[in-house]
Amino acid sequence: MTTFLLFIIAIAAYLLGAINGAIIASKYIFKKDIRNYGSHNAGLTNFYRVFGVPGVALLLAIDVLKTVFAVLIGYWLLGMCGTADVKTGYNFYAEVGLLFAGFCAMLGHSYPVYYGLRGGKGALCAGVIALSANFFLGLVCIAAFAVVLVLTRYVSLASLIGAALFPLGLWIGGFGGALPGVVGLFCFLLIAFQHRENIVRLIHHKEPKFDFKARPKRFGE
Repeated sequence: MTTFLLFIIAIAAYLLGAINGAIIASKYIFKKDIRNYGSHNAGLTNFYRVFGVPGVALLLAIDVLKTVFAVLIGYWLLGMCGTADVKTGYNFYAEVGLLFAGFCAMLGHSYPVYYGLRGGKGALCAGVIALSANFFLGLVCIAAFAVVLVLTRYVSLASLIGAALFPLGLWIGGFGGALPGVVGLFCFLLIAFQHRENIVRLIHHKEPKFDFKARPKRFGE
């Protein structure tokens, strides 16, 4: 039963995750494919650098909602295999289902079947998963991302550090033992793999910095 539910969760979460907000917003608002411009990445940072503010709200709505729906499916389906603790209300199976669905949604976001397996890097999805798993831990991860971004102006480094705190927080906080932390670790490893080129550029001091003051370049300007 558990294996079957995990299979259903994986398929549903992947297909939801494969709905890419950056690609949809760029195609329907600007009639362009974001993957043909800038860093060619279908993510929030590249979208903003290329097209500016217009379309960002649609991108955020799509990518946040698809991740929320995915983790809710995982939480509900796998949660049926266990019962919640009477005192705390914690359901181990539901927690694992949430995290597993989140990871599968990240896979869909990074390798979307609808768009030739060319998607984004999953940092935004990871933030939503962290908030869904534990709101306080999610805030810590997002705060770390913001602090590193402000101090260094490297979006990639901020994403990596914020994502790394997720599995560490799950382990240190004792959220259901080792397994939730392991699933969280897979989320981080996917983020790290997607940022492999950024990591190389960071090592060689060639990674471009995010300019808070500069006006984003919009297509056609």
